[in-house]
Amino acid sequence: MENENKEVITKNRILIVLFAMFLLFLILIVRISYMQIFNTQASLNNLQKLSIKKVYGPSMPRGRIYDRNYNVIVDNVGTNMISYKKESGVKVKDEIDMAFFLAEKIDVDYLKLTTNILKDYWIANNEEKANEKITDKEYTLYEQRKLKAKDLEELKLKRITDEELSIYDEIDKEAAYIYYLMRKGYSYDEKVIKDNATDKEYAIVAQNKNKLKGFSISTSWQRTYPYGDTLRQILGNVSSSSQGIPEELKAEYLNNGYSLNDRVGLSYLELEYEDELKGKKDEYKIQNGKKILIKKGSRGNDIVLSIDINLQIALEKIIEEELVKAKQEPNTEFFDHTSVVISDPKTGDILAMASKQITKTADGYKINDYTTNLLTGSDTPGSIVKGASMLVGYKTGNLKIGDVFYDKCIKFKNTPQKCSWKSSLGALNDITALRLSSNSYQFQLALKVAKVNYYYNMPIKIDDTALNTYRSIFNSVGLGVKSGIDLPNEAQGYKGKASNAGLLLNFAIGQYDTYSALQLSSYVNTLANEGVRLKLNLVKEIRKATNNDDLGDVKSSYEKVVLNDLSADKIYFQRIKEGFKSVMQGPLGIGYMGDAPNPAGKTGTSESFYDSNNDNVVDTETYSKSFVGYAPFDNPVMSIVSISPHVRHKKSSSTYSSNVNKRIVSRICNIFFEIYK
Repeated sequence: MENENKEVITKNRILIVLFAMFLLFLILIVRISYMQIFNTQASLNNLQKLSIKKVYGPSMPRGRIYDRNYNVIVDNVGTNMISYKKESGVKVKDEIDMAFFLAEKIDVDYLKLTTNILKDYWIANNEEKANEKITDKEYTLYEQRKLKAKDLEELKLKRITDEELSIYDEIDKEAAYIYYLMRKGYSYDEKVIKDNATDKEYAIVAQNKNKLKGFSISTSWQRTYPYGDTLRQILGNVSSSSQGIPEELKAEYLNNGYSLNDRVGLSYLELEYEDELKGKKDEYKIQNGKKILIKKGSRGNDIVLSIDINLQIALEKIIEEELVKAKQEPNTEFFDHTSVVISDPKTGDILAMASKQITKTADGYKINDYTTNLLTGSDTPGSIVKGASMLVGYKTGNLKIGDVFYDKCIKFKNTPQKCSWKSSLGALNDITALRLSSNSYQFQLALKVAKVNYYYNMPIKIDDTALNTYRSIFNSVGLGVKSGIDLPNEAQGYKGKASNAGLLLNFAIGQYDTYSALQLSSYVNTLANEGVRLKLNLVKEIRKATNNDDLGDVKSSYEKVVLNDLSADKIYFQRIKEGFKSVMQGPLGIGYMGDAPNPAGKTGTSESFYDSNNDNVVDTETYSKSFVGYAPFDNPVMSIVSISPHVRHKKSSSTYSSNVNKRIVSRICNIFFEIYK
């Protein structure tokens, strides 16, 4: 009886399961029927969406770059482009034949041809020989899935000998590179073979369309520079059509939606403003094997710089002339460059910036653009930082306005004495200490900051507190911190790691940490602005792209950025400014800024060191000249920084020191105030 009940229960469960399955199949059949009868169009639309692929055309022209007065300093010029897109039915041998045909007819730069590219070409030409390089055992391992197809290809490449490649001449190598370009990237992409083809090369491709299946001719663009090499390093570079995205920038650009063959900014302004300058590419859809334009592209937005190109041209010319002149003077064997930055203290706008380097050649001297040194280099500043050192004294309460110190040499036990440029400059207050550039005044102030009760030849040991205090206040006026300029690769300078009494005194007179010319520009602007430190800036406006040569509407304008504000200490900055004014308008400073009205500034001479034989060891003691200034004193419209390292050296018996720094500052200030009367 019990067994019969179990059988009944089992049969009932089976019937329930069968009924449930019947219902599910019924629902599925009804749903499919509905889709086929009533929702055919929706199904077709979904299928169509799945079969459509969105692709993009080649990179469109980039935006122009203007100077502050809307002079075009970077533009685009049309070029002839030869490109390739594989057609259906074209075999490897056909592609090799076309590549060789083109190599004989046009010039393609194949400097980037690698050994592996040439080996790939050999394999394409010698398929059977290449296969013979794989052993039976390796094929067996491949069939057993212990080796991958990629592993076999790598073995083939590895086993191709130099002797086998030696059969290729220059035409073969050019053909190999063209073949590589033809097969690079996705099959539906157009591969650029040459983006600056001559009219003759353009015509050759046009006349041989039947032989060159998949090849096409069109117009492209390249950057042009109406003012030649002026500001050229800072403007930056753009990749070519055949180059695309370089390996070192690939990850960053691909993460931002770029394609491998896109033309992109590689350095400085072109890189920094890539998002604005890049053009918008034509947008296509691939449907049923056809390429259909769905959105027309456009060139990139324009950027307007704060640079005055006429002032920039004048500055570069003056530096070049004065470098050559200085090399005719005594003691300048190790002097090789000068760096200058001119800016607007009220906004942080860079008006002109240049660094030039001079090298000796068999034919005389050669001038090289060294402007990137403004970002990446740094120098020992010397006395030009004494304004910041005074601020340390004021802010810590160790110096009061008008305090008088007697200038004297400072001597610690077991160390040489440290003096001003004269053994004694007498009794000095804070203004005269700046005007006469007293080292002793700064030494005595630094010892007060360090809470040292100084006496002659005393033993001394101090902690890091005083040096940290100096660095913190120096940072607040722009020294030892980045200027924030809108360019990549800005360096921060050298920060000394050791700390002792002698180094503290050296720091106070600008003889320890090093700073870039841009940091010094930020510093002098902060003094001129009485404690307001502004970000330095190169781009004033971004203008919307137009379809012609007209300037588009303003998309955005630069608003000055305050990095920090010490204006609560305005009375101290006013005192420092008075000191700087007394420097320029006293006997030692007259004419340094040429005919600039009511100037203020500070000169500096620093002890520096030079690697005279390029063995990465500094072996020669030198002197460097520096200057920071602004004008007019009461309402500054410009500031200037100029650094000329190694203008004199100690190996010479002569004490002559070139005035190259003063000549450059004086000449460019005269031109500035002719332009901006």
